[in-house]
Amino acid sequence: MRPGHALVLFSGGQDSTTCLAWALTHFAHVETIGFDYGQRHDVEMRVRLQVLQSLRAQFPHWAERLGEDHVVDLAVLGQISDTALTRDTAIAMTAAGLPNTFVPGRNLLFFQLAAAVGYRRGLHTLVGGMCETDFSGYPDCRDDTIKALQVAVSLGMGQRFTFETPLMWLDKAQTWALAQQLGGDALVATIVAQSHTCYEGVRDVLHAWGYGCGTCPACELRRVGYERWRAAETGKPIAGA
Repeated sequence: MRPGHALVLFSGGQDSTTCLAWALTHFAHVETIGFDYGQRHDVEMRVRLQVLQSLRAQFPHWAERLGEDHVVDLAVLGQISDTALTRDTAIAMTAAGLPNTFVPGRNLLFFQLAAAVGYRRGLHTLVGGMCETDFSGYPDCRDDTIKALQVAVSLGMGQRFTFETPLMWLDKAQTWALAQQLGGDALVATIVAQSHTCYEGVRDVLHAWGYGCGTCPACELRRVGYERWRAAETGKPIAGA
């Protein structure tokens, strides 16, 4: 068990749910924070509460460590962003070489606001699901960005913060494997049936890997990772999948 308490940036998706399980395994007290920024797939704001409820019900040893959930209204980010995650726009590549699902400054704001909440509540470890292995080139998901931001936030708040990114060097198949390692079949089943990743917000089709449209970049990453992980598991059955 690591010293101190943790605050997890929790959207209710596969990555943040795995990160929450990781934090609950490593810290004695864990709280969560979500951001409502006018995202097109706002279903995640409802789903994240279902995931929290499922974790509390299925993992009593985690439930006693899982504290308050915080939600920050970040509507201004959606108002100033012209992206496929904040507008009803087709997903495509931009002239900058990034998909138009990139919301400029999103993770920077998330960490800064999480640090403000953590400062008030004595939560000096912030946990995020950023990943530089399976990502779309988002500059605010890179390890160098997170490390630089950790230094800036710590200096600016006069309080040392640690930013943990347990998925940074894992691909999606390895992220599924980590979930299995942390919480067994029950956690994998919760991620499949409860979490949400699809950029289109589709919740009417449950695939083996979870709900989603099956074609957006987020669904594609999740599906391919799941299939690669299952292949490596040599067909081991997973409850609820």
